[in-house]
Amino acid sequence: MTTTISTNAAPYRAPIGQVPDRDWWRGAVIYQIYPRSYRDTSGDGIGDIRGIAEKLPYVASLDVDAIWISPFFPSPMKDFGYDVSDYYGVDEMFGTLEDFDHLVTEAHRLGIRVMIDLVISHTSDQHPWFIESRKSRDNSKADWYVWAEAKPDGTPPNNWLSVFGGSSWTWDTRRQQYYLHNFLASQPDLNFHNRQVQDAVLDVTRFWLERGVDGFRLDTINFYFHDKELRDNPPLPPERRNAMVTPAVNPYNYQDHIYDKNRPENPDFLRRLRALMDEFPAISAVGEVGEAQRGLELIAEYTSGGDKMHKCYAFEFLSPDLLSPDRIASIIGAFEKAAPEGWACWAFSNHDVIRPATRWASQAGDPERYLRLLPGLLLSLRGSVCIYQGEELGLTEADIAFEDMQDPYGIQFWPDFKGRDGCRTPMVWEKDGHAAGFTEGNPWLPVPREHLPLAVDAQEHVLGSMLNHYRRLLAFRRRHPALVRGDIEFMQTKGPVLSFVRRHGNETIFCAFNLSEDKQFIERPEGHVETLEHHGFSGLLLPDRLELPPYDAFFARIS
Repeated sequence: MTTTISTNAAPYRAPIGQVPDRDWWRGAVIYQIYPRSYRDTSGDGIGDIRGIAEKLPYVASLDVDAIWISPFFPSPMKDFGYDVSDYYGVDEMFGTLEDFDHLVTEAHRLGIRVMIDLVISHTSDQHPWFIESRKSRDNSKADWYVWAEAKPDGTPPNNWLSVFGGSSWTWDTRRQQYYLHNFLASQPDLNFHNRQVQDAVLDVTRFWLERGVDGFRLDTINFYFHDKELRDNPPLPPERRNAMVTPAVNPYNYQDHIYDKNRPENPDFLRRLRALMDEFPAISAVGEVGEAQRGLELIAEYTSGGDKMHKCYAFEFLSPDLLSPDRIASIIGAFEKAAPEGWACWAFSNHDVIRPATRWASQAGDPERYLRLLPGLLLSLRGSVCIYQGEELGLTEADIAFEDMQDPYGIQFWPDFKGRDGCRTPMVWEKDGHAAGFTEGNPWLPVPREHLPLAVDAQEHVLGSMLNHYRRLLAFRRRHPALVRGDIEFMQTKGPVLSFVRRHGNETIFCAFNLSEDKQFIERPEGHVETLEHHGFSGLLLPDRLELPPYDAFFARIS
């Protein structure tokens, strides 16, 4: 017999603005929404702002602190919104500014903060700034982008490579110069050495803050500045190469990117950005640090001192490398050592990487149990947390046929790398609905048949479903301040079991995770041990030790 549970009622949250909290972001859980794939209300097969607003009660039922909405600005959509042609509007496929204002109002009424994806390292080549810049070498915006002369033989000015493949320089016939683009040729890089450019993007930031947003996810935050001398990047030794940021098939991994990004001028601009945000109550930003070799080092630099980013996330937990107790402790420990007063934001999934149900769980002895362990672990680490739409349903990576692919990154490197479409397929709301309840039209990406049994309505009232497992864990985390804002001290990191203690105020919580397919026994923590419940795991406190079933966890308050 199926056990059911009613989950229609969302946890009560005070409306945003009623009780301002400048530190709300410490330990916050942020739910990422990829608007193209969340909910379509117009029937054109593409998700929209109204669709997000329609599903806010569902988001509220998860008991998260904020939503992060991937770009919705006007764009030619060469990179699906990460190529902005107007920072002050909403692309008509997503709706209107009025729709966005309504979304913010509804989110705030439900106690949910709204963060938006701010893409300022580059624009679209159709942005008016670039259209003006490429007209001549002496117009008012001639120096707003990174222009450079060709070498005497006509080749690009240096060896810098694009994340999306090939040279990061493209020849412009009108100016008879090359322009820099770290991504697609249609995404020219802004020149942050120009103070006018900094002022312009700060004006954009102010516009959205005045519109009521609660913060930003800052795309490619370490790409803002380039080396003025345009020096060649040195080669990266083979033993240091990895596919954390780009696939192994991409020669981008062959360089040590010390001149085309990660520049020492970056923190000064971040201070200007933070000063602007601090003019408004309770604003927070999380920066994406796209760097494989020194990501944690940069996070430490960008979050230190309380005058730059509130928090950042790197790619350590988004890489293909399997989790192990030692690896988890090493990553967290390295950050804690580098930035003892800083704050990290951890994620196992987002719109750019293979979903963890496929990336990791498919390699486990019991994939379903392993997948249920992941949120327990993620929500117990010190730092804030990002959860990507569909992660709470246990969605797998979709296998998209070449003829259905949309992502230029995947098309470029297919079939060895299939791009990001597989994690961007539509959200599944209804098991038996047309296009899983995402749209009444034809979805922009196909809905995988294997996702239908995982739809929201199929899991909503089933007590043991993945969806309700996430809800239970999020509620458990909120009840225990030590899990939200506490310090962390690792206890056991060798072998298959990871254990640590979280401390905040008078509360100390012991957490243990078995990352293996075999039952494990470990020593009891010292002191009085009070087993905690209502988290969905079945680790057992015995008289002389702890018993951890395969891919399971144990939580206790100790004193």
